[in-house]
Amino acid sequence: MSQVNNTSLSGIMNSIDLGPTQSLQMLFAKLNLAQAQLAKNGAMDNIKKIQDSQEAQKECAAMIQKARELQNTAKNNNGATDMPADMKAFFTKNNLKWDTKGNDDHHNKDEWDYNIQQLTSYRDQLGTDTQQLMVFVQDFMGQYNSYLQGANSAIQQGNQTLQSLATGR
Repeated sequence: MSQVNNTSLSGIMNSIDLGPTQSLQMLFAKLNLAQAQLAKNGAMDNIKKIQDSQEAQKECAAMIQKARELQNTAKNNNGATDMPADMKAFFTKNNLKWDTKGNDDHHNKDEWDYNIQQLTSYRDQLGTDTQQLMVFVQDFMGQYNSYLQGANSAIQQGNQTLQSLATGR
């Protein structure tokens, strides 16, 4: 079976060539191969989402580390530190709230606690989403294997029928 990027069953069915036969076994095999391709496409889509989520987790972990360093600086100086522009952009891009008490840009130790909590919650949510996507990938893989097994079984039955006809049994 060739690589197929089509996501519709009829499009995939049209791309599968099992030869000139129109037996029920071959049609069933073709349907199973198409369903297997749909399952594979679903798994690949979720794998891409997992990769994106893992990249977001890495970026978030870097932001948490940076926020902790800024919190320690604020704590050691008994003052406050400014939130860098890239961190603000990260918060904004991911719809996260940062502490806005007093000066929106200048944060003391306690305000950094809130900011770090927001980042940690976001990272945890990304982890939960990734785990759910992994469950979906496993489900798609099970479907893929099941459909391939069905297709192979149908092809074998078709071949046995043809051999029986050819040998007169």
